Amino acid sequence: MNRQAQAAIMFLVGAAVLHAGFTDLYLRYVKAGLRPLLLAAGVVLILAALATVRYDRRASKGEDRHGEGEGEGTGEGTGSGDGQGHAHREPRVSWLLVLPLFALILVAPPALGSYSALHTGTALQAPLAYPRLPATDPLPLSVVDYAGRAAYGHGRTLGHRRIEVTGFVALGHDGTPYLVRMALNCCAADAQPVKIGLTGHIPPVLQPDAWLRVTGTYTGKRAKDPVNDGVIPFLDVTEARPVPTPHDPYDESWNN
Repeated sequence: MNRQAQAAIMFLVGAAVLHAGFTDLYLRYVKAGLRPLLLAAGVVLILAALATVRYDRRASKGEDRHGEGEGEGTGEGTGSGDGQGHAHREPRVSWLLVLPLFALILVAPPALGSYSALHTGTALQAPLAYPRLPATDPLPLSVVDYAGRAAYGHGRTLGHRRIEVTGFVALGHDGTPYLVRMALNCCAADAQPVKIGLTGHIPPVLQPDAWLRVTGTYTGKRAKDPVNDGVIPFLDVTEARPVPTPHDPYDESWNN
């Protein structure tokens, strides 16, 4: 591709990155804390595109002046039959590179859901510490926090308190319902599921990928993840209600 085409694609990439950064779209790709870097990258790409256009125009003007000088001195134009000085048109198919950019702007990809969760083993890890919990009732906890306290702390910090957890539904191959949150370190490419099994008063109809806010209490029931034999703790559900997809569908609490 020539420099003008390269500059155009760089500009479109920068504009797409800024569009994602100024909206919630970027949360489908990277963690919330990377937003400033994403915006900075978009600005750099746009500035680089503008600088490329300016450089290309200055270079073209310099070549035109040089060609005119040679033509006056030798009586030959730039269109000599030796093939030198002729511009070669780049294949138009190269502009297909912009199609993924328009897809990025116009089509927001969904967050990773139940399919990814069921085909990836639980990423639950033993927490380094168990921070003191507030005295609220019910007690809101993330999927990662509850799972870590239930699986490795054996519920000692939970007692008989009512716990409120939000996540999306995944149904195991044997019909076991899970409440899942995809946890990530950096971006959606490294997202891994943390799963909580549900028991007790479970809704009779569960739709995979639907978001639920469940209230329940700790139970010692556990299972092994069929993918990697990881520990999956359970929650004894007393109430469950559907909720909209949260502003940030991923859980970043495990690396904070």
